[in-house]
This record gives sequence, C-alpha cells and structure tokens, in this order.
Amino acid sequence: MKKEESAIVLEYLKKGYKRDYKKKPVVQAIGTNHFTLLELVPKKDVKISLGEKIYIGEEDREKIEYIKSTLRYRDLTNTAKNELEKVTETLVEENEDKFIRFFNKTGAITIKEHSLELLPGIGKKHMEKILDERRKKEFKSYEEIEERIDLMPNPEKSLSKRLLEELKGNTKYNLFTRKPKKKRNRRR
Repeated sequence: MKKEESAIVLEYLKKGYKRDYKKKPVVQAIGTNHFTLLELVPKKDVKISLGEKIYIGEEDREKIEYIKSTLRYRDLTNTAKNELEKVTETLVEENEDKFIRFFNKTGAITIKEHSLELLPGIGKKHMEKILDERRKKEFKSYEEIEERIDLMPNPEKSLSKRLLEELKGNTKYNLFTRKPKKKRNRRR
C-alpha cells in the first residue's frame, strides 16, 4: 500500500511532550491520502503552523526530518483533537473524487449490511435509492447526490463524521482509514 505523501498539521509542540525526559519538538498530523494519524519530527528551526499542509514523502523534505510513528486518536493532544474535527471536513471537501468513487463503487460488507449504511444518516431506504440511482448513471459530485436522492443528508457531513469515527477507533469496519496497529507491551 502506498505511503502518505503529505500531511496536515494538527499540533506542533516546539518543546515536545511534557511527559518526555528529553524535550524534542514533535508534530502531530494526519495524512492526506490514507488519513493516517502521524507523529513527525520536524527539522531544526523551521516554522510550522496548525492546519499547514506539509510534504512527508520519500524525496527531500523541507520541514520534516522523519516520520516517527503512527498515532491512535487517544495519543493526540487536545489541540490536535479539536483541529482534527475541522481538518476532516477539509479532507472530505478536497478529496471529493475519492469519496464520490466510494458512492459509485462500494458494495455490501455482509449479506445484511451495505457499506453505504455505515455512513451517519444513511439507512436502508437511502442506500437502496443510491444503488438505484448509480445503476442509471454514476454520481459526479456531492451536489448531484443530494439532488438525485430525496431527503439525503449532506454527504460531506456524513463522510466527515464517519472519517472522524474511524479515526477515534469507534467502528467495527474502516471504510476510509487504516486501523492503527496495536502497540504491544514488551517485557525485558
């Protein structure tokens, strides 16, 4: 699976975490492609702002020294958690093609449950109408989904809520994010 190429800054701690003995700067961010929560180590003496989109790919990075690890939602600072709510809305807006592809191509998860039903506000009736409409013609935008589906909740809000639920780890199935790896306690 491809790695993240860029990330949006959720938190920049110039002096690192309070709990750490060695105080080193750290950035908490979310990847813009796979929506992975990341801990990044910035280069020395760089300016980094909340909400800033930064390059973290394999080539020469301007602001980031290296990617330290992936994070779980509970590892985020309060500032990062608050910023994440705004950023998920932006990511849904900027990745419209990706999410529209989901509406056009997604299938059933189980015999009784369709992945569309996992979006907040979408039940069996909306799901059936979406499936009927996409058989006739694929959707091209969020706006078109709302126009063609009666009483459809705002697709962007539904997607943003779902993305946030997945990042928080509150879901059985992940539609858009990777499940964070569980850290094992290692005994010496």
